[in-house]
Amino acid sequence: MSTSSRLSSPSRRIAAIGAVVALVVALVATGIAIGKNAGGSGTREPSDAAPSSDQRRQVYAQLEKASVHRTADDPMAVGKADAPVVLVEYADYQCSYCGKFTRDTQPELIKKYVDEGTLRIEFRNFPIFGKDSERAARASWAAGRQGKFWQFHDELYAKTRKGDALAEDKLVDMAKNSGVADLDKFRTDLNGSDAEAAVKKDQEEGYGIGVQSTPSFLVNGQPIAGAQPMSAFEDAITQAKAAKNGGK
Repeated sequence: MSTSSRLSSPSRRIAAIGAVVALVVALVATGIAIGKNAGGSGTREPSDAAPSSDQRRQVYAQLEKASVHRTADDPMAVGKADAPVVLVEYADYQCSYCGKFTRDTQPELIKKYVDEGTLRIEFRNFPIFGKDSERAARASWAAGRQGKFWQFHDELYAKTRKGDALAEDKLVDMAKNSGVADLDKFRTDLNGSDAEAAVKKDQEEGYGIGVQSTPSFLVNGQPIAGAQPMSAFEDAITQAKAAKNGGK
């Protein structure tokens, strides 16, 4: 399926940014085309013309503007809306590497950076593995409508779930375990047009800026491909915070 068929007119500005990013990625050749495979390990290819640091900063600034929302009441975000660093994650609930990030790295990031006010994490539904993934994405949005997005998100990623494990009745059971109070409303929201539109909006944003697989991350616009070790996120957060503070 072509990227252009996924993009509506309001997404053209983001698509243009994606084209710029693709060019820089080709020059940098460091595998930051946001995940060439589900494992998230980019491949290096030789390049004779690397962009300058100023060019990279300009692209990262454009990506940050296109991807970061900072909506104060966003149920799919954790951390202060005015935190100096924002990590945006594009993920699929059938992606085992997304689950690994959620179980292993995200708790450390929250403890070390979110709780102190340095970092905000914004989640984007980016289902790429078919109808089961799309249903799970809509379900997470529905849980968020009752203030239980993160509880439901963590329940989904507590173990790898595929196919029938993401059937509607199973999702309702997980919602119950996550503390979602009104399960009838949850089921209605899950199957509603608002949930479908919300997931599509996240997808269009991701495709528009060049996301190709999951998990994909942006730290103040700087791409990180795949479930990288904690140190990769620490380095990116430190650099992003320093940049916000004028390099100090």
